[in-house]
Amino acid sequence: MAKQFKYESVFAPYFESFLKMKDAMGYGLYKFGYIFLELDRFFLKTEVTAIYISSEQIAAWRATRINDKARTLYDKYSVLSQFCKYMCHLGHECYIPRLPKGNAWNFVPYIFTHRQMECIFRECDKLLLPYCSNMNTALFAIPALIRFLYSTGARIGEALSIKNMDIDYQNHQVIIRKTKNKMQRIVPINSSLMEVMRQYERYRNQIPVKDIAGKDHFYFVKANGTPFTLGVAYRWFKIILKQCGIPHIGKQQGPRVHDIRHSCAVHSLEKMVKSGVDIYCALPRLSTFLGHKTIAGTEKYVRMTQEIYPDIIEMESSLSAFVFPNKIKIDNDYGSNE
Repeated sequence: MAKQFKYESVFAPYFESFLKMKDAMGYGLYKFGYIFLELDRFFLKTEVTAIYISSEQIAAWRATRINDKARTLYDKYSVLSQFCKYMCHLGHECYIPRLPKGNAWNFVPYIFTHRQMECIFRECDKLLLPYCSNMNTALFAIPALIRFLYSTGARIGEALSIKNMDIDYQNHQVIIRKTKNKMQRIVPINSSLMEVMRQYERYRNQIPVKDIAGKDHFYFVKANGTPFTLGVAYRWFKIILKQCGIPHIGKQQGPRVHDIRHSCAVHSLEKMVKSGVDIYCALPRLSTFLGHKTIAGTEKYVRMTQEIYPDIIEMESSLSAFVFPNKIKIDNDYGSNE
């Protein structure tokens, strides 16, 4: 991953060594790499030559980020803070910025309706036909990938990191080794998803690429056998949304591929509660399923589910209503809920 980014400022070797360290620890480098690229260009533009980052430099960089939203700015400060601590550890004194105050986690994801997800599946299958002759197309894996994301609630990066050896059809499960929280987890695969995955494998294994079915080869690949990438997934997902009549706002406003995970969580919680599962039993199950470190990270889905499916409120006990008193308003202008 580090090779995908070319840094040219005085901090270039330090950005690269930091990424190597994070990679060895099992972290995803996509976010770090692009934030470093932005910082690298800033240091080049301001002609920084000293291996030192001051509070004035950070303030000057911050002044250029007038269009960044709170969550984006929070992420950038977090990465910059980690890098400055790393530089201090190497003996280069740097000012360590504090993380921005306020609620950086106020982003409200887009929750697809059941009908919209059905449309997305249909359009995934249709898009495969016009591009089947292009051996570099990523559409080869799109139908299986989108269904995998929705059925397992996996993050897109987690799904694309899966290798053939991680698939266990006999036990109806997949091992996700590269996770956001650095904790491996097992996700179940139901019979319908398994059928889709097996069909995808049968076509994929016909690709004339050495060891395409080998245990160390990535599971999701393009038609030429090369690994599927995040950028390609997002690009084709926007096309699918357009075919479904779901507007894509852009500028990190979504809908995003990651919103399939959020939709999976809300739909799963809805199904469990409506089937009679007590919310105190449903929440820990969902938390484990999604790979959250604590149940606190899963609580937001209770509020989302209550907002989208009002009848869920009536199924909750008065105590749970006290525990989750505030609702998050979901913008459903893209389409009505079922």
